Parts: sequence; structure tokens; C-alpha cells
Amino acid sequence: MSCSVPFKMRLVHLDLKGAPPKVSYLSEVFPLFHALGANGLLIEYEDMFPYEGRLRLLRAKHAYSPSEVTEILHLARLSELEVVPLVQTFGHMEFVLKHEAFAHLREVALFPNTLNPHEAESLALVKDMIDQILELHRGVRWLHIGCDEVYYLGEGETSKLWLQQEQNSHAKLCLSHMQAVASHVLAQHPGTTPLVWDDMLRDIPQEQLKASGVPQLVEPVLWDYGADLDVHSKIFLMGKYQECGFQRLWAASAFKGATGANQTLPPVEHHIRNHEQWLQVAVSGPVDTLQGIILTGWQRYDHFSVLCELLPVGIPSLAACLQLLVHGGFAEDVKLRVEHFLGVSSLEIMDTMSEGAGSFPGSDIHALVTQISLHLRSSVDTLLERNSLLSRWSNLVQQLEVALQLAFYPDTIEEWLEENVLPSMQRLQGLLQDLGEAAAPLPPPTSSGWDTGQNP
Repeated sequence: MSCSVPFKMRLVHLDLKGAPPKVSYLSEVFPLFHALGANGLLIEYEDMFPYEGRLRLLRAKHAYSPSEVTEILHLARLSELEVVPLVQTFGHMEFVLKHEAFAHLREVALFPNTLNPHEAESLALVKDMIDQILELHRGVRWLHIGCDEVYYLGEGETSKLWLQQEQNSHAKLCLSHMQAVASHVLAQHPGTTPLVWDDMLRDIPQEQLKASGVPQLVEPVLWDYGADLDVHSKIFLMGKYQECGFQRLWAASAFKGATGANQTLPPVEHHIRNHEQWLQVAVSGPVDTLQGIILTGWQRYDHFSVLCELLPVGIPSLAACLQLLVHGGFAEDVKLRVEHFLGVSSLEIMDTMSEGAGSFPGSDIHALVTQISLHLRSSVDTLLERNSLLSRWSNLVQQLEVALQLAFYPDTIEEWLEENVLPSMQRLQGLLQDLGEAAAPLPPPTSSGWDTGQNP
């Protein structure tokens, strides 16, 4: 194993449960991912997958069609990016369990996030989802079956009764469902190995993990998105997993979507440090244990959460993190390479101002979102220029809408604007009305909900 590239696989995570990019935008960024050093994609379709039959109701309004999924896979192949699909099968099942047709399969009736593992229908549902996904992804080497953050497990009525029996425990409940799901993948789709997020496994006693049979069925993905990741405890955890019988392990870092549920700009320094720590783990830990690293780019913390950083806004962070992994550090020459890839004069300046900086796909979105995130609220607070302020921001927001339309569907654009733009614009407009500056009434709002013209 060469010291310069300790992770054989470097997968970029596409979290499609929020702000799913149009296929045309993916066609522009895939070659860049490849050039930066990625060789795979972890695609978390959630409700963007074209489920059929009784699962058809899971589709989001702008869900990809089967031919669009095929096109995405084709584009990935052209850029030498190996695709690993991800389907949640236990926790984070809101996109399924929110529907009345499946609500009876919730672990706790009030909460749509966790599946009841006792119901035979639960397993049948998950198998159906897996089979439909793998039907469109034939021959994939890995399928990620999720299994992270299984909140409220054990709190359902059936679970409570089951847990009263002496030999039963939360760990056993978790492991038996994982085992059932993974066994289905291996039996029905030989050649495809299931991956799981590792958080539900971390605290399970070694002997119990070993006895469950799960280590023979799945490869755990150890995730930690902190800038202060503890290298020694990670290496210790890897040792524990190996002793339990897990043959191969994966790491997961983050390039965006891990520092705040409503974050609009990724703190690049934080993400660079996170990857430097993972590099330490790979170099200092047991040799050849980590198959690869998944650079996660979360788009919502969960199905009902607000949007965090959009993909185009996260590209400079992704570029820095991928190049850091490829070159074994983020020295000045690596930083220069990243700036060259992005077509920017300086990574630092990008964080603060920059209009039209960069030549990467979505750089206009990056620049405009940066301006809005850093200056819209503060300029509304100061309200120094009154009417000219309104027209200046309206104009900039319109430019952003046009830029976003090339990469995202209308509901994503509307949601992002509602979350990050509309409140301040409405405050500004309300204030102008209160000031009674105008003799004439304000023009009516546009489709976006605010004026685009100046007051007379």
C-alpha cells in the first residue's frame, strides 16, 4: 500500500433527499469529481428513485425516471466513477413511513423514522426496495443498506414485550434485523456486498457481535465528521471490529452538511482538518484494513429537516478534501492545484466575497449564495439605502434563481429561497412600507413573493 494514497476507493456521496441535482448538472460535475481524485459515488436516492408497483407512492415530485437513473450510471461510467447505491432499511425511513400505506410499520406510531423489525411485512418492504434498486444497478459490488441512527428502537409495543424476555436485548434486536436484510442481499444478489453505517455497532460487546454472524455479512463504514476526530480511539475501534470478524472496513468523512442543520456555506478549514485526521487513521492503523473512504455531503440531517449546503456550494471543499487524500496532505502545492482545478485565484478569498469567481460547474451559484449568506441579512439590518437596497437584492436573487434553475428542480429552489432569502426580503419590504416612503403603493409581489422593481 502506497503511503501517498492510503484509500483505494474514494467515493463522493450524493444525498438526494434534498436539493437533488438535475442530470444535466451531474453530467458537468462527474468529470470534475474524477479529475479531483474520486473513483466512486455513493448515491443515496431516497425518494428520488423511480420505485414501481406498491412503492410508486414513495417517488418525490421530481423523482428521476428509470432512463434518468440509467443515464446517471452511464455518466458515472464515462468518468470512471464506480456507483454504490444506498437504501435505508431500518432508521431514517421517514420517506417511506410518512405514507399512510406504510405507517403501521413504524416502530413507534408517532415517529416515522424507524421501521418495526418484528413485522414480517417490514422485511418484505425492505426486500422490495432493495430488489428494485438493484434491478437498475445490476452487478454493483456494494450496496449500502444504511442502518444508522435507529432512534426509538425497542420503544414500540411489540419490542417492549420482546425485551422482557431475559435473553433479548436492544443489540440483539438491531443485529437480527441487519442480519436478515444483509442475508437477503447476499442470497438474491450474489456478488453484491452490503455496507452499513457503524454507529449502531460501536457499543455492542465484542462477543455478541461475533456470535451474531453479522461480521460475515457486511462491511461497516466508520463515520466521523469532526475536525477533532480522535485518531487513537478510531484505530482501537478498527481493532475491535477486526477481532469480531469484520474482514473489511470503510471510513466516512464529510465535505459538507455536517456542521449545522441550516448551514449555507461549508467551513472548508473544518472539513480539511477532518480529512487530515482520517489520513492519520489510515496511515497509523492496521494495514490494508480500510477499503476506502466515503466523502459524505449531507443535504438534510433527515427527511423533514431544512436544507444545508447545496452541492455547487460544497465543490471547493470537496476539491480540497479529495486532493488532500490523493496527495497525502494539504501542503501549499496541493492548495495551488485545487485553486487551478476550480479556476479561482485563492480558496480563502472565495469564502468572503468573490463575484463570479471560479470556472467550475455551479461556480456562479457558489458566488451568489456566498454573497446572500454573508451580506443579505446584515444589509437588511442596516437598511442604509432603503429602496435601492431592495432592488439590488431582488436583482441578485433573480440571478441566483436563474443559476439554480440549471442545476435544481423548482421545489428545491423554492425551499432554499424560503429558508435563506424570503424572511429578510419580507422584513425589508415591510419596513419600506412602514416608512411610508412612497406616495404610490408598492408594486405587487412577483411569483417569488417579493418586488423586483424599485419604489417610485
